[in-house]
Amino acid sequence: MKFPAKKQSSQTIAAALISWFDKNQRDLPWRKTRDPYSIWVSEVMLQQTQVATVIPYFQRFMDAFPSVKSLALADEQHLLSHWQGLGYYRRARFLHQAAKIIHADFEGVVPQSPEQLLALPGMGKYTCNAVLSQAFDKKLPILEANSKRVLARLFAWDKSVDDSAGNKFLWLKAEEILPEKNVGQFNQGLMELGSLVCTVTKPSCSACPLSGYCLAHLQGKTESIPLKKLRPAVTILREVAVAVFNKSGIVLGKRPSGQRWAGLWETPHSVIQENDDSSELAQNLSEELLPNKIRTIRLVGRVDYPVTRFRYLMEVFAIQSSEVWRSSFYEEVKRVSWQEISDLPMSSPQRRLLSLIQKSAHSKK
Repeated sequence: MKFPAKKQSSQTIAAALISWFDKNQRDLPWRKTRDPYSIWVSEVMLQQTQVATVIPYFQRFMDAFPSVKSLALADEQHLLSHWQGLGYYRRARFLHQAAKIIHADFEGVVPQSPEQLLALPGMGKYTCNAVLSQAFDKKLPILEANSKRVLARLFAWDKSVDDSAGNKFLWLKAEEILPEKNVGQFNQGLMELGSLVCTVTKPSCSACPLSGYCLAHLQGKTESIPLKKLRPAVTILREVAVAVFNKSGIVLGKRPSGQRWAGLWETPHSVIQENDDSSELAQNLSEELLPNKIRTIRLVGRVDYPVTRFRYLMEVFAIQSSEVWRSSFYEEVKRVSWQEISDLPMSSPQRRLLSLIQKSAHSKK
């Protein structure tokens, strides 16, 4: 496929994009450094997470773990406490594992070899190329949601951008138009253009530095390219949770490795099947936690929380007691004071659940 204007080339496209990026880029903290570690952390955080959300997390994370060594030597619980709220905790664990390898095998220096970087846990082609192009100006292409959209429109790719054929075509085009220098600026420009101008709906073609080269724009296809994909159905998960608390604190369990939200702290909960009675299920769960104890259990509220393609509808029951429950499921169980809760890593639905319990603990009976 040729460019729409015979006199245009990949280099003029790159020059136009870099010039636009220099003038229009957002002031983001990870753009103020060529440190590969900082860029790597930002790229991992930005996976599945919006820029505005990432900024404060990135700044706090870099304050806590300013180097590969500090991250490698960090306790996992300390790491997860700085990640809570970002979700997708597997990213944090892969980052931790990779930092340990870099610290042990590369003296704490992020390798510049794509082969060595790709061998690290959680390191995909996009993240590898983003880090190396931005930190070291390596001539490597990138491809993620925003750049996919820009490239699909630029070359009028009117098929899926997510299947093997679409990915192969777009990776090829991303490499084809790379400049000889300022590759990191160019790659960031592609993403920034997709985020600010070449948006999913109503792209601002009049403000786009590539509109004169864009086949989709010239053919009047910017609204139909890229091909829209069907949104996955939202799965509703109904659960009951049972909290054992008193005015001084609450009993929490640490989820075991290999499980969703591994290493995070929570109150016990159980899935409500189609014909289950939530009150009866909560009573059964309380008897497992505190066998042979006299208890009064009551409903204190409900939590409705979306997580990616899931929606958690949780009925929260509480038992006011100074006892510590037992469970073979959790790695660790302990009573935590209300003041200590903020220091423990936990999922956002659990954080909201605990807010309900804490209000109940301090309300007048």
